[in-house]
Amino acid sequence: MIAEFRLPDLGEGLTEAEVVTWLVAPGDTVALNQTLAEVETAKAVVELPSPYEGTVSTLHAEAGQTIAVGAPLIDFDVVGEEPDASASASDPAEKAQPNLVGYGAAPTSAGRPARRARRIAGTPVPVDTAVLEAAPHDATPSAAVDVVIERPRSTPPVRAHAKRLGIDLVLVAAEVGDRVITRSDVDAYAERVGRAGATVDETSGIPATTPSTPAVLGDAERETRIPIRGVRKHTAAAMVQSAFTAPHVTVFHTVDVTATMDLLSSLRDDHALSAHRIGPLTVVAKAVCLALGRTPGLNSRWDEAAGEIVQHNYVDLGIAAATDRGLIVPMIRDAERLTLLGMADAVRSLAEVARSGKTSPAELAGGTFSISNIGVFGVDAGTPILPPGQSGILAVGAVRRQPWEHHGEIALRQMMTLSLSFDHRLVDGAEGARFLKDVADILEEPGRAMLFR
Repeated sequence: MIAEFRLPDLGEGLTEAEVVTWLVAPGDTVALNQTLAEVETAKAVVELPSPYEGTVSTLHAEAGQTIAVGAPLIDFDVVGEEPDASASASDPAEKAQPNLVGYGAAPTSAGRPARRARRIAGTPVPVDTAVLEAAPHDATPSAAVDVVIERPRSTPPVRAHAKRLGIDLVLVAAEVGDRVITRSDVDAYAERVGRAGATVDETSGIPATTPSTPAVLGDAERETRIPIRGVRKHTAAAMVQSAFTAPHVTVFHTVDVTATMDLLSSLRDDHALSAHRIGPLTVVAKAVCLALGRTPGLNSRWDEAAGEIVQHNYVDLGIAAATDRGLIVPMIRDAERLTLLGMADAVRSLAEVARSGKTSPAELAGGTFSISNIGVFGVDAGTPILPPGQSGILAVGAVRRQPWEHHGEIALRQMMTLSLSFDHRLVDGAEGARFLKDVADILEEPGRAMLFR
């Protein structure tokens, strides 16, 4: 029977998702909980497991298409037949046993997932690749016969790559045998037949040639239109909401961080700490957590509906991360409880997961205060926009050696500029300045952290 799988609710109030890539195709037989596709929500890339065991019959969306939660996503030809109404419902062997929270059924057969054979017009198997390569691509055999062969096993990115090079995966499969075709297999085949430089027009399927002289761009080629979706769409909405809801104020402070940099240098020389990557951002994050304990207004949110200011007695620290998908702000939960080493490990893990694109929606939800490390781009200062629901965000500038007054003399010191934006509904200028001064004091003299609790 045909079972329809609709895009499930992925949590956090998300109403739609974009299909990033399909990992199955019509004709594929899949096992229960096998990954079907990667979809991108406004917050993260999520893998969708199969709620059924059976054969894929229809894909209702193309890669790159955005669909709403609850919309049909994929159809399965489910293993087994329609249940008989006269059959006993009390037989446990005939009852569906959900194995995936919220949907799905237990597997009804075992073994390696198979693929449905397809019928194509062609020459009898085994395939003679030399004949196929030499034959004109538009040649039609006068007495073609239907031959049942297995569709080449490959992933969607590999199929797209082969299409760009104008390579028929049937020919590649004849060389590599009964295994999944990889990108390197396609490249090796293309190099052997002398088609490594060929490309294919994505709309017509005709191999394209590289012009020997520069082409004059038409009006349609003078600009590129990029759909607004995924993380970019979510970020844009959040920034507009914040900018036109919370009255922003930004204050700046230039800090002599020479003592902090000396401390970090000594920690890096300690072989016992070699497993921990402790950098300036780690110290800033720890200083922020300590300073927030003395200025709770910067760790609060404005609840318009309730007419209340909600002060958080914990710190869920957001660290802004620039990824290929756009800007995201994953959280370090209960950051105020972490030691300096714990903070270093948390920041490192957060960055690695963000770069891999595997940050979960739960790790992006909430947050009470955020840090944006603009210094990694060589920037000194800025006016960061508050994430919605937060009352403060600190931009950390680059560390630079500059002439600076030190003990009554001019000396080369390591300097950093801090930029603090805050919601003026919750935070007065004096409280914002006090917070920034506390962070600066710890960075100038790390031993002052002993005075905080």
